[in-house]
Amino acid sequence: MTSSSAPPPVPSPSPGPSGMPGDRGPLRRLTARGRDEAHRAASPLELFFDLCFVVAVAQAGIELVHAVAEGHAGEGILDYAMVFFALWWAWMNFTWFASAYDNDDVLYRVVTLVQIAGVLVLSAGVSRAFGEHEFFVVWLGYLIMRLALAAQWLRAARAGEGQERTTALRYAGGVLACQVGWLGLLFLPEGARPWWFLVMVLLEMCVPPLAEKDRPTSWHPRHIAERYGLFTIIVLGETIAAATVAVKSGVDENDALGELLPIAAGGLLIIFAAWWVYFVVPIHSHLRSNRQAFLWGYGHYLVFASAAAVGAGLEVAVEQTVGKAHISTLSASAAVTLPTALYLLTLWALHSRHFKSGIAQQLVLPTTALLVICCTFLGDWAVLAAGVVCALSVVAGETLALRRAARAAGAARADGQTTPTG
Repeated sequence: MTSSSAPPPVPSPSPGPSGMPGDRGPLRRLTARGRDEAHRAASPLELFFDLCFVVAVAQAGIELVHAVAEGHAGEGILDYAMVFFALWWAWMNFTWFASAYDNDDVLYRVVTLVQIAGVLVLSAGVSRAFGEHEFFVVWLGYLIMRLALAAQWLRAARAGEGQERTTALRYAGGVLACQVGWLGLLFLPEGARPWWFLVMVLLEMCVPPLAEKDRPTSWHPRHIAERYGLFTIIVLGETIAAATVAVKSGVDENDALGELLPIAAGGLLIIFAAWWVYFVVPIHSHLRSNRQAFLWGYGHYLVFASAAAVGAGLEVAVEQTVGKAHISTLSASAAVTLPTALYLLTLWALHSRHFKSGIAQQLVLPTTALLVICCTFLGDWAVLAAGVVCALSVVAGETLALRRAARAAGAARADGQTTPTG
């Protein structure tokens, strides 16, 4: 993103009856919200937005399961990465815009609901994107979302002045230009599409730093941290739901409870540990400027995608165990352990390492990721072993944190006893 300092403070308007800024008329100016707002929390509309996005994430996960189970892991992962980027990027753009400009008036709500409709259209095209490499419906859903977002930025530009107006206009122009570029996925030869996808990803990710190079938007650190945390919870919840359905189907159709219990137990331990390590640190205090916050936000593509892929991997492991997936045990185990390791490494690099002190604390998550990968080779016990390793990493992390706190408290007491009193 940009290396600029934190956005200039914006005075917070007086909240209305429901906590939103300004009066409660049906239409209000879409002006920037203040970074100093107290008790800024996700709105019901944002939570609804997230819930509808999970429908699309679930569809992508289902198609990834089918691809891996049929022995087309490479092709399935590529399609999954492309579809998930469209979902994640649209979600992220909405989230950061809402953090800076959400005024909760009628027009803002309606345009957001249009974006949700685009998500559902995109979801309907996921199967064709995976099975037939036909991206028209996905592109159409993305077009609906992006046109709505551009309209929001144009509305913000109309209400803004000076550099704030310029920033909003740059965003609107960048969004629309990139949407035209995505037409390449419809007309280019199939072999060229992955390369064009990479080009478009780079162009999309260049829009925010170019738009905000003169004036950053006034996103709210606590609000951003909460929004990302909530989406992480939703993705992990979808992962649990998908794995539960897979285990239930395996038990009902094949009476294979004994074989599936290690996968179920290991999967739960992995997901519980994934939740724990994400929320153990107050990340909002790290989000001080665009340099920290946007790099952190971009990196969450891997956090969200790997968390969702863990659920798909658990489904693959279940299908392989009951004989539905014609792949090796090693491949089925890797479908769980590799995304788990990626989640842990990415989370450490973006999130946890900023709050770790000493080599021992810093090595907990990287070491855990390495051990989880080693678990891949343990055959039918791979998933359970990976889950145990993840659980033990939580224990190790908490133990080291407690010891550090105890040492700090002891040093403070000793310092207090030796300080002259007068």
